[in-house]
Amino acid sequence: MEITGKIVQLLPLQTGQGKNGVWKKQDFVIETEGQYPKRVCISAWGDRISESLLVAGRDVTVSFDLESREFNGRWYTDVRAWKVEEASAETPYYAAPAQSAPIASKPAAPEFLVSAEEGQDDLPF
Repeated sequence: MEITGKIVQLLPLQTGQGKNGVWKKQDFVIETEGQYPKRVCISAWGDRISESLLVAGRDVTVSFDLESREFNGRWYTDVRAWKVEEASAETPYYAAPAQSAPIASKPAAPEFLVSAEEGQDDLPF
């Protein structure tokens, strides 16, 4: 999945020691443009953290995966970035569907309306 928006907040960098070594996690919030802007908190882990790109006010395109897990009867969802790029001018501020249906210029009128309009002179009065 992909989303484009402006970074509005960087949360504090988190680090720790695990069985596989040192880990680090950077959470950031982006806001999409449009009539109804949305804010999304996204996590970047390890080498996915780019201090040069993760700057408040910068427009970015984030490729991410959604993951949910259950713990003690409650569900938790993560939005994990796997690629962060600077947004280009052509990139829309929403995730467009992979395939979109062609848009018809004018929908066809139902058959009963067409025959009623054409036959106006055939009325008995």
